[in-house]
Amino acid sequence: MMAISNSLVFLCSAVLAVFLAAGPTPSAAGLIGPDHPSHGKAAQGTVLAASGGKARQGGGGLRRTGLPLPRFASLRSPRVNLRAGPGVRYPVEWVYLRRGLPLMIVAEFDAWRKVRDWRGAVGWIHRSMLTGKRTVIAIASEVVLRRKPATDAPAVARTRAGVIARVITCQGDWCRIQAG
Repeated sequence: MMAISNSLVFLCSAVLAVFLAAGPTPSAAGLIGPDHPSHGKAAQGTVLAASGGKARQGGGGLRRTGLPLPRFASLRSPRVNLRAGPGVRYPVEWVYLRRGLPLMIVAEFDAWRKVRDWRGAVGWIHRSMLTGKRTVIAIASEVVLRRKPATDAPAVARTRAGVIARVITCQGDWCRIQAG
């Protein structure tokens, strides 16, 4: 892998879209799952559901930010619990061990956000553990980063699976990213 010290490069959007469909193994991705010794009781998976709307609904405590769903976010902390439901009384299904991992927020309930990671795992994370900074993770064994948004542009770096980069801007099928 070639080091990219605070430089801006382009990445094909096909890689950006695919990060939500598949990815590296849990250990390579910075996750602790049900078969890891430090993990608590595993719960059954949750169903992916998106919701929209604004303001407060009914007396059930459902409060939404009014931001569009689904939307992207990333992990604020280097250790974040993914829970089976929206509260601390629900069991921890996964423990993420990498700051900046990209997630898709698909629903909101009070201070909790239902998220989906690039591997398809779905669960709830407290909003204080998330940031609106957009990131991407390389899921292919090797991703070529290019100087300009064209498939024939010179390559400036190659990354391996698991590399996380910050999204600066996207235009059409290409995004400018920053990695270090």
